[in-house]
Amino acid sequence: MPLVVVPTPIGNLEDITLRALRALREADLVACEDTRRTGRLLAHYEIKKPLLAYHEHNEERLAPELAEKARASRVALVTDAGTPLVSDPGYRLLRACIEVGVEVEVLPGPSAPITALVASGLPTDAVVFLGFPPRKGREREEVLERVEREEATFVFFESPHRLAKMLKTLPAEAPVAVCRELTKLHEEVFRGTAGEAAGHFSGNVRGEIVLVVRGGAMAKVASLEEVVERAREYVAEGESPSRAAARAARKTGRRRGEVYDRLVGS
Repeated sequence: MPLVVVPTPIGNLEDITLRALRALREADLVACEDTRRTGRLLAHYEIKKPLLAYHEHNEERLAPELAEKARASRVALVTDAGTPLVSDPGYRLLRACIEVGVEVEVLPGPSAPITALVASGLPTDAVVFLGFPPRKGREREEVLERVEREEATFVFFESPHRLAKMLKTLPAEAPVAVCRELTKLHEEVFRGTAGEAAGHFSGNVRGEIVLVVRGGAMAKVASLEEVVERAREYVAEGESPSRAAARAARKTGRRRGEVYDRLVGS
């Protein structure tokens, strides 16, 4: 018997596939993040199945048990919305099934990152999905530096109350698309620069958000003097010349030594 990974709608209930509905009807057990939310979805389509809460707080403990159940019965895995495992629980269960030889069947279906990427109008030849960005510290700084440096399209999940701060930390000229409440009644896709989006979303923001950003704003900084000027700004903010030179060089592909020599010699 297989474990069936079943995508569910990210908003509009009509977006579920016929194959997904058949998989849910044929399942012996449905593992889900929130039994209430999944229960409403199943009730809408008149499907009655046993539900088991499977989420980030118990997945490590339940994964081996569910993998064993999938040996003898048909287990369907869903999340609250969209495709399981994409910034949602499921990885441990899928690995557990693979390790014990249980077949894994993955159904295609709704996905907020893919929907937002297509709606953004930004290039899709090189895409980096990073889920929710780190809230603070060195990890957040490294993510933002990567966005500034790499010429790729980055896709993030972001909470409404942190969106404005995130937009303000991006290069003001960076092209972005803020996709809010995708497929729902109040869907909104704002396309523009990070600076323009920061102004648009400066007030009270509600709903689920996917942020799409075209990276590489700093990759276009070619001259050594421009890089050194960026390092001077970091020094003015309180960083040591050595760290400021390293940070500016890392963002632009310049050698730290040449940036530091010009910085301390100027």
